[in-house]
Amino acid sequence: MQTMILTAALDDRGEVNSVTSRIGLNAEAKVFSSDTDLFNLIATQVQDGSLHCVLVDEAQFLSEQQVWALAKATDELGVPVLCYGLRTDFQGKLFPGSAALLAIADSLREIRTICWCGSKAIMVLRLDADGNAIEQGAQVEIGGNDKYISLCRPHWSARMSEPKNEN
Repeated sequence: MQTMILTAALDDRGEVNSVTSRIGLNAEAKVFSSDTDLFNLIATQVQDGSLHCVLVDEAQFLSEQQVWALAKATDELGVPVLCYGLRTDFQGKLFPGSAALLAIADSLREIRTICWCGSKAIMVLRLDADGNAIEQGAQVEIGGNDKYISLCRPHWSARMSEPKNEN
């Protein structure tokens, strides 16, 4: 079966037009931006008979309209769409794409991350170069383990209220 893999143009950490896992697996992907018409992109390949499934990585970067376009692709074209991404940002606020997915997804399956204490990690902490928690800033700042850590809510709250190191 042919799968279309989509990833956000905003995520420029790896190769363009590819998705790479943390363990090094890599696959070719189409890049979407905020103005990409996902329904038409999917419909074109469905009409060619060369598409059976869509996988979206970094789904938090979808717009609300794009989430609805993916739902339309499922409803009208019969193409299953699987989306993977973060629910909230470093301040505990929903990303627009995540909010829309939470509202209209046919089903949700949470991939669990574990805090250093062993509890379920549901929050993401953004760090500065000195390891301090960042409380303010743009919702989107691309980074990996160098800028973000996953924590349970109590440890996230504690880190957000710590005094900052001035190194």
